[in-house]
Amino acid sequence: MRVVVDAFGGDNAPLEIVKGASLASVEYETEITLTGDKDKIEEIIKENNLEFYGHLKLVHTTDVIDMHDDPTTLLKAHNESSMALAFKELSEDKADAFVSAGSTGAVVVGGTLIVKRIKGIKRPALAGMIPSPTGHYMLMDMGANAECRPEMLCQFGIMASAYLKGVEGKENATIGLLNIGTEDTKGTELQKEAYKLLSEVPINFIGNVESREMPKGIADAIITDGFTGNIALKLIEGTAITFFKLVKNALYKSLKNKLAALVIKKDLYSLKSMMDSSEVGGAPLLGVRKTVIKAHGNSDAKAIKNAIRQAVVFTKTGVIDNITAALSDIKE
Repeated sequence: MRVVVDAFGGDNAPLEIVKGASLASVEYETEITLTGDKDKIEEIIKENNLEFYGHLKLVHTTDVIDMHDDPTTLLKAHNESSMALAFKELSEDKADAFVSAGSTGAVVVGGTLIVKRIKGIKRPALAGMIPSPTGHYMLMDMGANAECRPEMLCQFGIMASAYLKGVEGKENATIGLLNIGTEDTKGTELQKEAYKLLSEVPINFIGNVESREMPKGIADAIITDGFTGNIALKLIEGTAITFFKLVKNALYKSLKNKLAALVIKKDLYSLKSMMDSSEVGGAPLLGVRKTVIKAHGNSDAKAIKNAIRQAVVFTKTGVIDNITAALSDIKE
């Protein structure tokens, strides 16, 4: 398996990206291509005594597309950036999968216009896994498409179902539509029309889901537009961080509480680990012809390692072929 990694994408690049790529390369026996400043990458590898399984390929460039750059500059002004060259490796079949913690918008542009969409897909979407009491659930779209049409939400549902079947082994994954109420008459025209379309395709659509039910894992996948999905994602992340801070403050409030904290310390760490986004790795961009994984912007080495693991599993399970087949069956 060959994975190309944008070594200069993300808040902690290039150190954490290169370290994570090294960990993944050895643990998953994966051939890695790193794009970015060759001298800096080699310096990090030497200073940290990093090892890579088999062949390590370096594609040199000093250009980087910044989080504040217009995503479309990936195609012209920054077409020699570390991310653009990584996409080029993927599109030219020099790699089987792509991983970057860089600009979300640029990843979507690169996936859509360089790697290209699966035939019939209106828009690709970011699908992330969120922890829940039952394990985790998928939220899709998480920010690739701020504005959506009903048929796009319907395709998100089809792609989510195919992914959960291929990667998670869920034969009949439950798919819910995020809305302000459970009745089919709730929401704007977008939700009402999407509800009708999702009800007509061969997936296990369970209807509308209210946001307060999402954290309970009421559905295997929650479908929404990218604007709403991104707000929901950041609200969940912020709530989790705030909750653990409040718990910590309460446990350190008195000697009695500190003693209690020692008793439940192991369980608290276990809970915190379950809520750790770095355990998931990243979000696949579903709807493009090859494996594209968008890692969190503040990913550390552990998160990058898991994003590469996710890319390997995604590619090996043939989810893209499953999505293509599902669209073909529905069209017929």
